[in-house]
Amino acid sequence: MALKILDTCINCDMCEPECPNDAIAMGEEIYEIDPDRCTECVGHYDKPTCVRVCPIDCIDPDPERLEDADTLMAKFLILTGKA
Repeated sequence: MALKILDTCINCDMCEPECPNDAIAMGEEIYEIDPDRCTECVGHYDKPTCVRVCPIDCIDPDPERLEDADTLMAKFLILTGKA
């Protein structure tokens, strides 16, 4: 599933440069994750880097975007032009 940034985000700028899929950008008030680009770092890393670097633990799975590992890998392959 894609990840989402909660309202408790403090805009610390830690997550955005770490995203290998360029899925994180500043929204109107806080950073937001584009679910069409988020692969939870599947294909890049073992764990999502945004979650790892977030100092306040405000990035959670998005219950509205349920995706299994195969779907995330397929998305990775499309985003990287390897499909």
